[in-house]
Amino acid sequence: MPPEIIALIEKPYLLIGVLLVGAFAGMTIEQFRSKMRRQAWRKRNRSRWEEGRRGLNVASGLWLPKTDPASPKQPDAADQLRIVMGANFMIQPLLNKSEARVFKELDRVVINCNPGWQVMAQVSLGEILRCKDAVAYSCINSKRVDLLLVDEDCQPRHAIEYQGGAHHQGTAAARDAVKKEALRRAGIGYHEVVAGHTTPSELRRLVEKLVDKPEAAK
Repeated sequence: MPPEIIALIEKPYLLIGVLLVGAFAGMTIEQFRSKMRRQAWRKRNRSRWEEGRRGLNVASGLWLPKTDPASPKQPDAADQLRIVMGANFMIQPLLNKSEARVFKELDRVVINCNPGWQVMAQVSLGEILRCKDAVAYSCINSKRVDLLLVDEDCQPRHAIEYQGGAHHQGTAAARDAVKKEALRRAGIGYHEVVAGHTTPSELRRLVEKLVDKPEAAK
């Protein structure tokens, strides 16, 4: 038997110390290996965890989308003034040339039929319609009608939409359907003037049918 082993046997406390040191070293190595395995696993799955934190929540065993983050704070009046003072603005015509021709003819015919009525251009639906349903109102708030006929009391009566040659491209038809339905539900008429198809005489007959006669003429 080697003398080192004999020395350990003769001195048990040395043997115990060696065993403790060996056990401690083994535990330290195992903890280090475990830590390295965890780090490697986290690195492999980091993108998945980040995606889960951004867009998903676990609830009742199902993956559910997170609620949308709060919209950024809108600038207050002072910030808006600063932004506007740093920008350049230019005049933009309210109507293009074709729309302007229809407006002038429509305005002339309306005044001839009833001087109390008026024609207004590019009117926001949010200004002439109200709705207790906030979601429904948001669907029409920013939409506009090309021309609007209002009576003596400034009540909206009929909307006139000018359909140019490229009007029905993209989602224009769907947008018009939304406007038409909202106006119909409010009791406002909706009529279309089609470029190249609606003649001045047809426009005049339409106006004569829509505009109420003055009280004295009834």
